[in-house]
Amino acid sequence: MTPAQNDPGPGEGRTVLEARDIARALTRISHEILERNKGAKDLILLGLQTRGVPLARRIADGIQAVEGHAVAVGSLDVTMYRDDLRSHPTRGPQRTEIPSEGIDGKTVVLVDDVLYSGRTIRAALDALSDLGRPAAVRLAVLVDRGHRELPIRADHVGKNLPSARTERVGVKLAEIDGYDEVRIAGIDAIAEARRAADGEDHS
Repeated sequence: MTPAQNDPGPGEGRTVLEARDIARALTRISHEILERNKGAKDLILLGLQTRGVPLARRIADGIQAVEGHAVAVGSLDVTMYRDDLRSHPTRGPQRTEIPSEGIDGKTVVLVDDVLYSGRTIRAALDALSDLGRPAAVRLAVLVDRGHRELPIRADHVGKNLPSARTERVGVKLAEIDGYDEVRIAGIDAIAEARRAADGEDHS
């Protein structure tokens, strides 16, 4: 999921995952992937741009710690495959990097930060179909917040986080943001906190 401009920032809303919680969740996901795949053979992790990429690398590190050898990691940008670009403008296309061995016949685990409507994952599946024919495609997400619009389910979830549509979930990762945290806040609370930070008069 590409973070929206009104995702909660520091001090906005409440923290639902701290750094140690994220680390534990990713360790558990690493073990689940290995168990489901019966090892790391023919396994590729593809992180969805942007925050899915460092998450995929962390999961790969966790798998390597258990298996003793590296797992192929790549990145996938789905911007041009989305069906909601007109109603939800997003950032420009970023880099897609597929491991040199390709994805044909491999088990591909897509990794993303937040699973919401499912449209990002559908776009990722469309992008994969242009890149090769994997033996299986699975999905790992740090947070599943519900509100699916498509019949898509994650195979590995760090935290199920029931939320209202009027709430925003913000994932921060050290590789991009300088710290690890997941926060949730209502849109009104985010706007109020930012007005206060800007020194606006609310009297």
